[in-house]
Amino acid sequence: MFKFFRKISDERDTALALYSEAIRQARTPLFYEQCGVADTPDGRFDMIMVHVYLVLRRLKGGDERCKVLAQTLFDIMFDDMDQNLREMGAGDIGVAYLVKDMVKAFYGRIAAYDEGLEDTGGDLLEAALRRNLYRNIDPVPDQLSVMAEYVREQDGELAAQAIDGFLAGSVHFSLPPPIGDAP
Repeated sequence: MFKFFRKISDERDTALALYSEAIRQARTPLFYEQCGVADTPDGRFDMIMVHVYLVLRRLKGGDERCKVLAQTLFDIMFDDMDQNLREMGAGDIGVAYLVKDMVKAFYGRIAAYDEGLEDTGGDLLEAALRRNLYRNIDPVPDQLSVMAEYVREQDGELAAQAIDGFLAGSVHFSLPPPIGDAP
């Protein structure tokens, strides 16, 4: 019986390690200082969503362990969002509605980013990033194109990383290239 609880704990620890790395990457100042992502709760939330999405995309189609890990990662992300909303002063009823809206928004982003990544040579990914990551601001073209290329490169780099690393809680992201004299 205790093996069952240890297994749940191990899966949660693994997903938490992946989530922590996604957050660490999403907090990289370069995204906000040069890539034009708004340094606001919404902008930071969207950067976390992009990175968690990329990890979930890598886990998609894997074996049962990948499916369980992906679900646990998803649950941890939205438990964290729930806790953050409470810390910002949202009440119990308000948090439930806000988290429900965040989940719907995340599913929408998954569909849009999947479509964008599958559209080789097109501009669907740029359009999805403009709508979501840059929804409250107007990035300069270089910022949008660098972010789109970053997402494409990360998708490829994560696909090349061994799935065993993910199952052990390890993921490696790289940084986007700096944008010349971006504001």
